[in-house]
Amino acid sequence: MARKWSLPLLLVPLLLGPGLARSSSPLPLVLNTWPFRNATEAAWRTLASGGSPLDAVEQGCAVCEREQCDGTVGFGGSPDELGETTLDAMIMDGTTMNVGAVGGLRRIKNAIGVARKVLEHTAHTLLVGESATKFAESMGFISEDLSTNTSRALHSDWLARNCQPNYWRNVVPDASKYCGPYKPPSILKQDGPTYKETGDNYSHDTIGMVVVHKMGRTAAGTSTNGIKFKIHGRVGDSPIPGAGAYADDTAGAAAATGDGDILMRFLPSYQAVEYMRGGEDPTVACRKVVSRIQKYFPNFFGAVICANVTGSYGTVSGRHQVNVNC
Repeated sequence: MARKWSLPLLLVPLLLGPGLARSSSPLPLVLNTWPFRNATEAAWRTLASGGSPLDAVEQGCAVCEREQCDGTVGFGGSPDELGETTLDAMIMDGTTMNVGAVGGLRRIKNAIGVARKVLEHTAHTLLVGESATKFAESMGFISEDLSTNTSRALHSDWLARNCQPNYWRNVVPDASKYCGPYKPPSILKQDGPTYKETGDNYSHDTIGMVVVHKMGRTAAGTSTNGIKFKIHGRVGDSPIPGAGAYADDTAGAAAATGDGDILMRFLPSYQAVEYMRGGEDPTVACRKVVSRIQKYFPNFFGAVICANVTGSYGTVSGRHQVNVNC
């Protein structure tokens, strides 16, 4: 029976979220961030039918892209400040250490599929923006509008609220009161912290998936449409190897979800795998990663899921309540 991590959309006032673990779980294993059950079940069915860990990650994430999981994965969600939805995705093979990723992908719905093509058909790791779209088209993907009535309404409402919240700082006009266009002030003043949490907490719900095959082979991947009302061109942690996800057959695999602008500064997925390589239990590995982030950003919103190659797994969150379904 598939084992699933579910991170429900419930905030709890914890500095460090609870850690949960199951030891000596039989393989194979599929872990998925957030309550995206259909995605996890699709990955499980892929494994059960003889597919590889890489196949399982791709199929699982693709389900969320089609179902627009929580509005934060796939088309029609999280419009940027110009009203456009763009996608980030990454897939990693823990056996070969090969990675394929796309960032700021435009007009292509199946971002995880394009990431897989980057892995299989190029010597590169990451393609971005319009060039990634042209690559996808050359691979047979269909270009289509990613906007929907929902995303257009979200953007219109944001404009009506004077573009609040947004991710600009140290600009004129005052970004906390007005829409842009913005430009640097004649005299730069930094009276506050260099980073301020902006926006609602539910805008960070990347799907991160970890798969461990019955033979111990690993894969990991991510897919997201980023944060709502991001600055046009922003790419988060999801397509960055070691940040959004990481897999290595000699140690384990991990994936992260949450505030990508913070996560990518700490490479939490890579670090968690390295802790497991050093012998740490998966929950301890996750906790160490989150604790380090919270040392600098106490209000960090996010979580890390970890699994080693023997089937032990765990997760620790910053400001989530974490449940496990078995």
